[in-house]
Amino acid sequence: MQDLEDKCGFPLELVSGHGNVGYAKGNNIAIDDIESEYHLILNPDVILASDALTRGLRQLGGDASLSLVAPASYDFFGGPIQYICKRYPSLLVLFLRFIKSPWLDARFKRVLSEYEYRDEIDRGVTFSPEIVSGCFMLCRTSALKKVGGFDERFFLYFEDFDLSLRMGKVGKVVYLPEMKIQHYGGGAGRKGWKHVRMFIVSAAKFFHKHGLKWI
Repeated sequence: MQDLEDKCGFPLELVSGHGNVGYAKGNNIAIDDIESEYHLILNPDVILASDALTRGLRQLGGDASLSLVAPASYDFFGGPIQYICKRYPSLLVLFLRFIKSPWLDARFKRVLSEYEYRDEIDRGVTFSPEIVSGCFMLCRTSALKKVGGFDERFFLYFEDFDLSLRMGKVGKVVYLPEMKIQHYGGGAGRKGWKHVRMFIVSAAKFFHKHGLKWI
């Protein structure tokens, strides 16, 4: 650990021994103890542009109304952009995204485009999405603590949807296109039936908590 601290140039603390308690509870272990001004929720399959944190922190520091800043995400820098911001999901949209049928996607192109804020993201503008991906959430710690961190009833999937909606009630959630990352994850349907089951269970919990939308 000391060697790693020397390379990073800042102190590190390793939290271990709790086992696989789920994404939400695992993050809350750290969130409960921090006393920082800002907190970054970050997946291990993410690479940050060299200036990503500087840009995000400058945005948070310059506007006290912000609770969370989300990045522009790419398959690789300079390559295809990922649409990681979302509107409130419907059962139809989740079904279409899960089965990934080119025939159905073509017929529901407008619905899927609106769900993913494709117009806004393609134009590279700053805007306030309803939901952002948990792969990278740069948060104001006071707002994060005010909402109580993640809802630990979500073991995996939809915990970021839930947190986004709650963070949006205590401050503004903003997509910042100049803050860039690479993200290599996603695709629950490609990870086997265990993940499919967790996805369905978490979706049911999300809709039970926030309300069901059919279309």
